[in-house]
Parts: sequence; C-alpha cells; structure tokens
Amino acid sequence: MKPVDADKAGVPGVSGGLAPARPPCHCSVSPLQFRRFQEVTLTRLQAIASNYNVSYNIDTRFQSLAQETQAVALALNQSRATVQGDLGHLKTWVRKTQRRSHKVDAKLLALDLALSEGGRQHAQEQRAQRDAVSSLAVDVRALQDGLAGLTQLVHRQGAKLAVLEGQWPPVRPGAAALGPTPAPAPPLRLSPSPLQLQGDKQVLQALLGGGNPPQGITGRLWATWGPASTATRGPPQQAPPQQRPGEICHVGPVFVFPNASTENVVFLRPGFLAGLRALSVCSWVRTASGHLGTLLSYATEENDNKLVLHGRDSLAPGSVHFVIGDPAFRELPLQPLLDGQWHHICVIWTSTQGRHWLYVDRRLVAAGSRFREGYEIPPGGSLVLGQEQDTVGGGFDSAEAFVGSMAGLAIWGRALAPGEISSLATGKAVPADTLLTLANAVSVGGFVQRVTCSCLELCP
Repeated sequence: MKPVDADKAGVPGVSGGLAPARPPCHCSVSPLQFRRFQEVTLTRLQAIASNYNVSYNIDTRFQSLAQETQAVALALNQSRATVQGDLGHLKTWVRKTQRRSHKVDAKLLALDLALSEGGRQHAQEQRAQRDAVSSLAVDVRALQDGLAGLTQLVHRQGAKLAVLEGQWPPVRPGAAALGPTPAPAPPLRLSPSPLQLQGDKQVLQALLGGGNPPQGITGRLWATWGPASTATRGPPQQAPPQQRPGEICHVGPVFVFPNASTENVVFLRPGFLAGLRALSVCSWVRTASGHLGTLLSYATEENDNKLVLHGRDSLAPGSVHFVIGDPAFRELPLQPLLDGQWHHICVIWTSTQGRHWLYVDRRLVAAGSRFREGYEIPPGGSLVLGQEQDTVGGGFDSAEAFVGSMAGLAIWGRALAPGEISSLATGKAVPADTLLTLANAVSVGGFVQRVTCSCLELCP
C-alpha cells in the first residue's frame, strides 16, 4: 500500500471518507491577539482552579458534617441511656409513692373513723352537760326558793325576838342589891324556845355549807347568825351603820384631782396582761370644771392611743372622745356630768359587730355599732388616769387634764349586762372578774389626793 502524502491526506467529516487536509497556515499572530489569548487562557485556568477549590471545600464540609453527625448520634445514645435510667428511678419512686399513698389513705380512714367516734362521744358529753346544766338550774331555783323561805323565817324569828326583848324587863346595875329578886313571870309564847332557835341556826349553817361566808343574801344571813361556835365567844359586836336609801357607800378610795397640772396623774399596774376583744369601764365621777378632761389613757409602743376616754378644753362642754386604736373614735355625750354632782358612768365595747354603749346613772344614753369591729386591744401597755399620754407614760398636756374626783373605777374584760350596771350604780354589788380597780393604783403624782370616805356624799 502506497503511503498517503501528508499534504493530500483528508480529514474526517468529508463526504467520501476523510476530508482533505488544510494547507498549513503560514499566517502570523499579532502581539495583541496573543495577549488576548493569554488572558482568556488564564481566565479559563483560574475558573478551573476555583472549581477545584470549591470541590475540595465541599468534600471537607461533607467530612466535617459526617463527624458532627457521629458526635450527635453518640450524644443522643448517651441521652437516651440517661433518660432510660431516670425513667427507671421515676418508676421506682412512683411505686413507693403509691405505697405511701395507700398507707396515708388507710391512716386518714382510721382518723376519720376516730373523729366520727369522738364527735359522737362529744355530742353525748354535750347532751350530758346540757342535762347537768338543766338539773343545776332546777337545783338553783329550788335553792333560791329555799333561801327566800329561809329569809322570811329569819325575819319572823327576828320580829319575835324583838317582841320578847321588849317584854323582858331591863336589868339596871345594882338592882340586885336593892331587894330580893322578884319571881320570874311565866314565859310568854311569843317566840320559840332557845332550843328551837339553836335548831334553826343549825339548819341555816347546814344550808350555807359551814364554810367561808357566802356572798349576797346568804352573806347577810351569815353575818346575822354567824357560825355556831361564835355564840359563846362574847358579846356581839356593833353592826356597821345601815346605808340609807339613795346613798352610795363602800366604794373604796377616792382620788381627787384638784387642778389641771401635768403632774396630776395616777398609774394603774399591771395593765392588761392579755389582749381584750371586749371591755367595760365604769366609775363614779364628779367635776366642777367646764370640761371633763381625760379620764383614762392606755398607750403602747406601737400606738399611744390604744384606749382613751379623751377630753380637752377645746371640745364641746361635756364631750368626750372614746378612742380605740387611734384614729378611730366615737363622741360620747356626757353633759350631765358638768353639774358638780356625783354621777356613775359605764362605757362598754365589744369587737363583735363593733357594738358600744354608754350608761349614765343606770340609763342608756348612747349606743352604736361598726366601731373597731374585730379589733383586739393589745396587752403590755401603760394605763393612767387623769391625763392623756402622747408617749408611753408621759407627754402630758394640761389642756387635756381631768379636774374633779373619781371613785369606784373598775375595768372588766367583758361587756357588762344592764342588770350588773344597775347593781353597780346603786351600790349593791360589784360584778365579778374585774381586771383593774383603784386598788391597783401604784403611783400617785402631783397634787392628787387619795381620800377614804364611808359614802360618796361625804367625799370631796
């Protein structure tokens, strides 16, 4: 086969086989075209290098993501193991809690049964107590009826004894030496025999129990008859003078505040030992000044006006502010006290519905409600008479001082009943359970005088 001439050789793509070869180009390239070719080539090479760098960075990123995925899977496995452990502990704790809950339910059921049984027993005890109280009330009424009958018996026996003493001739000193003793007259049947009187006396002692002298009417009967053992001790002592109707006697000491000096003050101790949710303050008062001044003041470190019966010369004549826990107060009309005579006043308060009452000479002259409802007067304060405290135990002002006389003052930690107030105002009896009286006066300052009088009419 003859070799083909290179110049005549064809090229692919020409019909009939190989296309004929192009003749060699002996054209020249200009420098500008060459630089342009270099720039295009360089641009192409830079694009190829950039694509290679992007491809390398993608591979690196894929490797980093694979490592992070493995780390996340490992942490997830560890968290799953931890959560499974915690769930196991939680299941154990829930089982223990359920067992404890069952035990608590059993105890609560037993406690409920015990409370039900205790409630039934308490109800039975209350019924028994009501029955006992009813029986006691019946016994008290029976005792009162017996005492009434006994009182009538004593009065009859006393009248008979008086008639017997009137029929018996008086014995004068030396009468036995003047002549022979006349024969006694036959006994009159105007009174029982001494044996009968002694028997009545023993019956009375049995009724009174033979113990300490009781109070009230039985106390007066005891004072009349006395125990049997005193019948032979000697002549009877002279009885105290009887109180005339309208007189008020045996009220204890009287404190006289002669002027409006800030030194005129009376301290009562030991104050209030417990908080008070009810209160009664009663006293005999006489004043000749144009205003009442402050009758009572109770102060604590927290508030210097916890309880005040506050009067001042700038107030309306006879007006007193009843203060409980400053600044709350009620104005009390006490104008009848300005006539210079003795008057009995009672100021009563209870935290239940904030009710309060003012009594003057047994008459209700003022009342109200919603005054310091639910409040409690605290203990541990300073209680003074005749001055208003601006500090604990001090801070007195002469414009607020009381000028006059005060007697029979007493304080109770409860609301007195109208019957108790009436008995107190008429001098019959002092209600029980007093917290403080004038006997608790431990310090009397300034020109205050402490006077003892048998009856109020005789007191200054």
